[in-house]
Amino acid sequence: MSNQSAIASNWTLDPRVHFLNHGSFGAVLAEVQEIQQDYRDRLEREPVDFFLRALPPLFDEARDRVADFLGADPDGLVFTSNATAGVNAVLRSMRFEPGDELLCTNHGYNACQNVLQFVAERWGAKVVVAQIPFPLDSEDQVVEAIESAVTPRTKIALIDHVTSPTGLVLPIERILEIMEAKGIDTIVDGAHGPGMLPLELKKLGAPYYVANGHKWLCAPKTVGMLYVREDRRDRVTPAIISHGANSPRGGYPQIQTEFDWPGTVDPTPVLCLPKSIEAMAQLLPGGWDGIYAANQAMALRGRDLLCEALGIQTPAPDSMIGNLAAAPLPELDPDVPTGPFTPDPLHRALWENHRVEIPVFNYPGEPSRLIRLSAQLYNRIENYEAMAAGL
Repeated sequence: MSNQSAIASNWTLDPRVHFLNHGSFGAVLAEVQEIQQDYRDRLEREPVDFFLRALPPLFDEARDRVADFLGADPDGLVFTSNATAGVNAVLRSMRFEPGDELLCTNHGYNACQNVLQFVAERWGAKVVVAQIPFPLDSEDQVVEAIESAVTPRTKIALIDHVTSPTGLVLPIERILEIMEAKGIDTIVDGAHGPGMLPLELKKLGAPYYVANGHKWLCAPKTVGMLYVREDRRDRVTPAIISHGANSPRGGYPQIQTEFDWPGTVDPTPVLCLPKSIEAMAQLLPGGWDGIYAANQAMALRGRDLLCEALGIQTPAPDSMIGNLAAAPLPELDPDVPTGPFTPDPLHRALWENHRVEIPVFNYPGEPSRLIRLSAQLYNRIENYEAMAAGL
């Protein structure tokens, strides 16, 4: 067995599929699946004992380990079901005035853009979309597009650390510095951050950072994180109000009291996070630094094959690529139906004819159609060659 095959055996993915879409839903390590089942078995043997006596110290242990991995202050870290839930919590905790502006970009994630629109309509505010070009030549174009969209009415910005549709690593430090200087709070949508990029959230200094555990950390689904800077922690309440609103716990910040118990839910994804972080780090000699480098290198190799197959230039600098890479596609005939629940015909053909699992989707700009690949340790260059051949 080759070393790459040995690494791939840590996942339970179908080996007959060229799985190039880790970025959508992740894939849980086989070892972590077993650990989660052990926790679930323990829960069901004595639910009251598990929830009331065993869970709090286990939860604290998980929080401390995750905070250490993210370079975060544990007191400002709470768990959510996913990054979108974190965006909901922050935005729906805020008050706005009619005419206020909520800033995002055209590379944002649709679900989170919907939260912005919902909140804006509730308060009579307005969503302003900064137009970042794609393809692009440099980070400067990102910074210029966002800064030029700021006005005296801008109250909050929702900016991706790694964009979902275009797979770009944005210069988030530069963007945060500009927003801070203008007195504008920023929610960083870091859905793809943990496990793709080395993070030091306390040093980064974002007022709010939301993230996922099920993507690049390869933890179970329904676990996300929200990190709130110390001077903003009294401003955020969860989207689900539960017992914590009037049941303080000694030794815990109020933000954790409110977020830690949203009701009766399965807590095992959170408890699996420490093992996911540890198990992933053991897959390569270089640990997480080795993973960051290997996945970026594979994403760039796959992107080059993709662009060669399409006969186009690479659409972004190498330095702006992490584990995702996207490329523009020719426009479809306008009579061809597509949408969130209507797969693009190219997506369908790659799957049905070549067993290549890769997203093809509409993009709100020019070009309006993209294909996006992912790179995780289980991927081999043969997966990308199959994609190129299919194209």
